[in-house]
Amino acid sequence: MKLPSEAQLLRIFVGESDKYHGRPLYQAIVEDARERGLAGATVMRGTLGFGAHSRIHSAKVLRLSEDLPMVIEIVDTPEQIEAFLPNLDEMIGEGLVTLEKVQVITYRYHE
Repeated sequence: MKLPSEAQLLRIFVGESDKYHGRPLYQAIVEDARERGLAGATVMRGTLGFGAHSRIHSAKVLRLSEDLPMVIEIVDTPEQIEAFLPNLDEMIGEGLVTLEKVQVITYRYHE
C-alpha cells in the first residue's frame, strides 16, 4: 500500500474500560480499521488524564482497578478516513475524536 504525502490522522480518545459488544473498545476499533483496509492503527495507554467529566484517571501503583486513557491513532487517505467515520460514530458512546492533516514522510514494510 502506498500513502500519498498528504494524509489524515484520526485520533480517538476513549477509556480503557470502555466496551463495544463485550470487547475492549480500543481493540474493536483497531480490528474494524484493519478489516476495512486502513493503512494502520496504534493504541497508546495514557498514565494520567481527564475528559469531559473532569475525573482524573491515573496509573497509581496501589490502585487495582484502572480506567486509564487510551489513544488510538490511524493514518490514511482522507477518503479512507471519511468512510471509516460512520462506523466509529456507532462504536463510541463517550470519547473524543479529532482529525488533522499530516504529511507522510515514510510508510514502508518488507515482505
